Amino acid sequence: MNAKKSIQLLGNYSLLTILGFVFALPFLYTLYTSFITMRDVNTFTWITNWTVDNYKLFFTNEAYNVPKWLMNTVIMTGIVILGNLIINPMAGFALAKLDFKGKKLIYWIVVASMMVPYHMILIPVYVNVAQIGWLNTFYALTVPFLYQCLYIFMLRQFFISVPTEFIEAARLDGLTKMGAFWRIVYPLAKSSLITMSILAFAGTWNSYLIPSTLANDPEKYVLVVGLNSVKDMFFENTPLIMAGVVLSTLPILIFFFLFQRQYIEGISSSGVKG
Repeated sequence: MNAKKSIQLLGNYSLLTILGFVFALPFLYTLYTSFITMRDVNTFTWITNWTVDNYKLFFTNEAYNVPKWLMNTVIMTGIVILGNLIINPMAGFALAKLDFKGKKLIYWIVVASMMVPYHMILIPVYVNVAQIGWLNTFYALTVPFLYQCLYIFMLRQFFISVPTEFIEAARLDGLTKMGAFWRIVYPLAKSSLITMSILAFAGTWNSYLIPSTLANDPEKYVLVVGLNSVKDMFFENTPLIMAGVVLSTLPILIFFFLFQRQYIEGISSSGVKG
């Protein structure tokens, strides 16, 4: 490697480092503020003066009930991701590899549904949920979101790239279409499934509008909704609010960093084909 390329590479890494720091700065400020007291806000204080009292307050004060909200969020997010890992791949596989009447119509309905903001259908969803008695239950927070048209489309694009010969060979070995899907095709979509899981995790974990609309019982609050009620009570307590922001954001960051390689692979393998 000559000197010119070395300088260019050093410049690229330096630029990326600076940009990374700039993008991370808001979260770093939030993290820092969550460990200080109210009198130190907007000032710099050494780590020896930091405190975890803001986090302790969340988990020890019964008025906040953060452990309950956190458990509700974990349950809701887990059920939604599990449903998406089952329903979306099956729908995507059917649209990519199976032949049946109305296939093109269903495909274009899926594509058209991606263009409709969920806020536009929230009222009909609320009415339907209320009519069947699901308000303030986990059914309301999970069942309508066990599939997503965006992820069906994304997985369909991946399954199109899977050679049909794999499925035919599996059928010759005695597997049914469902058997070929679960034992041969589904494992091949690992990267795309992880990408979908990260997106679904982020969207569900940080969802506010839908849980706050379909569940107004504090016992059924998810973390974001519960922390928002704390924000209204302690609007001027900046460190406490920032601690709540960290609690709601950190799980997403951890989940992403654990699977970032598969996420990038899934994005690259789920491009538009066919």
